[in-house]
Amino acid sequence: MTARLADIAAHAGVSEATVSRVLNGKPGVAAATRQSVLAALDVLGYERPMRLKQRSAGLVGLITPELENPIFPALAQVVVQALTRQGYTPVLATQTPGGSTEDELTEMLVDRGVSGIIYVSGLHADTTADTRRYERLHGQGVPFVLVDGYSASIAAPFISPDDRAAAALAVTHLVSLGHTRIGLALGPKRFVPVQRKTEGFVRAMRERLGLSPDEVEREFVQHSLYTLEGGQAAAAALLDRDCTALVCASDMMALGAVRAVRERGLDVPRDVSVVGFDDSPLVAFTDPPLTTVRKPVHAMGQAAVNTLLEEIGGTPAPRSEFVFMPELVVRGSTASSPGVRPRP
Repeated sequence: MTARLADIAAHAGVSEATVSRVLNGKPGVAAATRQSVLAALDVLGYERPMRLKQRSAGLVGLITPELENPIFPALAQVVVQALTRQGYTPVLATQTPGGSTEDELTEMLVDRGVSGIIYVSGLHADTTADTRRYERLHGQGVPFVLVDGYSASIAAPFISPDDRAAAALAVTHLVSLGHTRIGLALGPKRFVPVQRKTEGFVRAMRERLGLSPDEVEREFVQHSLYTLEGGQAAAAALLDRDCTALVCASDMMALGAVRAVRERGLDVPRDVSVVGFDDSPLVAFTDPPLTTVRKPVHAMGQAAVNTLLEEIGGTPAPRSEFVFMPELVVRGSTASSPGVRPRP
């Protein structure tokens, strides 16, 4: 009990005596302090005493792609914690290959009377998908927010990282290390984040190295799947074109790229530099630690929740895109181009 009180007190920034008063329902604690203690209780996974349990403000659905890519569980955790702090009960619904589709999950959540839905990397990000499914959701009176993938044809709030800036950050870093043959490995062309990363990459390669857009797309862009195996296949194709540095559209793809480099008896980063995207949990501890462009997961998840709760509360958020800046995190998978002194 003492250890639990200490954990809760440290997380909430209050004394153990204050935590004890809250847990025992004693008066003399400010409402904001009481709420901080209850939130710490929820976040740390402790069950509230029965007398302190509050009725859920409602269910909120969170629909994500598969959870094998660690960035999706990381984002889900931020969203779930933020919803819980506001008194809502999150319902996580995950798409899996051969399993439930986004439409089926949406129907299930609507049937259960959810107050709203947050979609992460869903069909809204696919430029070939029919967007009328979201119009129907509007017609049913269900508020929703879309994360990762903007479409002008959908009247809803969007939360996105700046994918163009992410690609430019990676290219700028690699050029500063003396690399001139830089490849981009990413997913299928039909997805909005893929198109934006490509645009940012092409522009940066033109501005930094003077290459024409046609040459960049023909020589240095390789589409594959957002998986470790997809990254490995894309990297192999780019290595065949004598690339000395690889920018990957996800950390999973980057780990596949490292595997492809090593299969050829080469070393990362001595022979080939590799940059990922996301800054997924644990990539700081891979071999070598992965240089990556950090996706602002916490800020995006919190913004998605705040925006949805405004919608639920009757204050519609702007039908536009909220864009969050990524950050380059330099670790051990990038180094000077072989035989080239890095630029200042």
